[in-house]
Amino acid sequence: MAIYIILSSIIFLICLFLGLSVLIQNPKGGGLSQTFGGAGTQIMGARKTADFLEKATWTLAIALCVLSIFSAFSIPRSTTTDGGISTELTVDDNIMPSFPQIPLPTDVD
Repeated sequence: MAIYIILSSIIFLICLFLGLSVLIQNPKGGGLSQTFGGAGTQIMGARKTADFLEKATWTLAIALCVLSIFSAFSIPRSTTTDGGISTELTVDDNIMPSFPQIPLPTDVD
């Protein structure tokens, strides 16, 4: 159970960093960044930054896929006595209130 919580936390952080790295990147086709003067950033050495962001994005995306697969195997499941996985839901009687029985009307002739 603890490994599932740890993997879920790491996946959440990777999702945040992946979203930020995608939003920081300039679009390859120009887009709005070229409209507002984005062409001058290539002269100042922004190409190295773009390479780093692209590598970081791919690394985070691959890490997210791998950790998602590992977390699917670490989900806590209940097993049956014969080794299979139980798909039945169990209800605790202490949680569910018991309702009084309503008497059925009898036939009056």
